[in-house]
Amino acid sequence: MAGSVSNTAIFVAYGSNLSAGQQTASQAFARLVKDLEARGLIVNKISRLWSSQAWPDPSDPPYLNAVLQIATDLQPNDLMQLLHGVEEDSGRVRDGRLNTPRVLDLDLIAYGDVVLEGENGLVLPHPRAAERAFVMGPLAEIATDWVHPVNGLTAQDLYASATVARDAYPLDVAS
Repeated sequence: MAGSVSNTAIFVAYGSNLSAGQQTASQAFARLVKDLEARGLIVNKISRLWSSQAWPDPSDPPYLNAVLQIATDLQPNDLMQLLHGVEEDSGRVRDGRLNTPRVLDLDLIAYGDVVLEGENGLVLPHPRAAERAFVMGPLAEIATDWVHPVNGLTAQDLYASATVARDAYPLDVAS
C-alpha cells in the first residue's frame, strides 16, 4: 500500500455462525487475521472470541464474534470494499437478507472519530453496534478507553446497556 499507515483507531467486528470446513472456530479466525494482514492491514489488537445465540432467530446456529483493532491508510469506503472482498472470498453471498447465517461477516464499527452517513451506504460509527453486546463486549476488552464519537459513551457503558445478544460471553478456551 502506498503512503503511511494511519494512527487512527479502526475497529472491525468479526462474526460467523457457519462452519468453515474442518477448521475449528479458532483456526478459522486465525486464518482470517492472516488474510487481513496479507491484504495490507495491520492488526494491532484482537479480542477473544465471544459466543452468543443467533439474532434475531435463536434457532439458527450460535454466533462467534470478535473485534479487531487495525491500522491502514485506506479510507473508510475503500476499507469497506476490502472487507466485502474478504467476505466474498470466504463464500459469503450478499442477497439482501439481513442477519442470516453466514461463514463470515465483517463490519466496520468505527474509523477513529469519523462520523459518516449515507456515503455509498456506509454509516460510521456502525449504526447498530452500540446496542449489540457481541460487539461492545469484545470492543471493551481491547479498547477500554474507546468513546463512541456520537453518543459519548464508552464501549464498557454500551456493553452494560446493550439490548441485543445479552447472552454474549467470551470463550476462554480454543473452540
